[in-house]
This record gives sequence, C-alpha cells and structure tokens, in this order.
Amino acid sequence: MHVIRSDDNFMRVALALARQAELAGEVPVGAIVVKDGVIIGRGSNAPINRHDPSAHAELLALREAAQYLGNYRLIGCELFVTLEPCVMCVGAMFHARIARVVFGASDLKTGACGSVLNLFAEQRLNHHAEIVAGVLANECGQVLSAFFATRRAQKKIINSA
Repeated sequence: MHVIRSDDNFMRVALALARQAELAGEVPVGAIVVKDGVIIGRGSNAPINRHDPSAHAELLALREAAQYLGNYRLIGCELFVTLEPCVMCVGAMFHARIARVVFGASDLKTGACGSVLNLFAEQRLNHHAEIVAGVLANECGQVLSAFFATRRAQKKIINSA
C-alpha cells in the first residue's frame, strides 16, 4: 500500500471535526492522530458538554489513538490540530512521544508551540517533536473568528434586551 502524505488533507479532516465541535456549542477545534498515513485518533473540542477541562480536541484524539494502538506511547505518530496546542495538550504530547505536531491557526493567548512559548524548544524537557505551523491557517482561523463573532453578537443581543 502506498500512502501519500498530505498535511492539507489531514488538516481538512481536523477542520471537519472542528465544525462538529461548533455544532455542539463548543469552541471549534478539531484534531487527529496519524500513524503511517492512517488516521488512528480523532477529537473535537468537548470541555463544555463533558464538564471536563481536559476534553480538548488534542487529548481526545490522543486517547483514541492510544486505545487503537493499545499503548500510551504513540511512537512515530503525528498530531494535526486546527489551533496551536496549549500547555496541557503539549504536556500530553510529550508523554505520548508524538513525533510531529501540525497546527493551523496560531493561538496568541495560550499557544505553547511558539506563540506564547515553545515547550518543544525547551532543551531541559525530555522530548522534542517537529512542529509545523500555519497549515490551512486562514481556514482554521476563519472558523474560530466566525464562531467568536457570533458569540459576541449573541451576547450583545442578550445584554441589550
């Protein structure tokens, strides 16, 4: 079997998961874990509906991938996510030994892959992954911007009523 690697195509799958999160009333973030060109884990943001602050798309995708492989070490796996991961998610990626992290939109408030800080560049930490930033950044950013614009408009209507 010949596997063709396409970061754009994998990010489009993550974007579809982000849209699912949005439909569920969550911040639209989607993530997948890929091993040897095959998607083995998927996640859509769900902290609101699950009442779980750790239910970020990345962590849900990591959990599913770990179950699939029967191992919490995800050696040789890649994680694709529509928004730059936070400190919590990067920490889980360290423990899972993710080899490559590909993200779309940068997160200037909580991004831990270069925007606020870059944990993968911290030499004192025991794991380092390849980081690829900005894959389909405009589309990923637009999904988030539209979501928050709608939220602000709804809040304005409620506050003016």
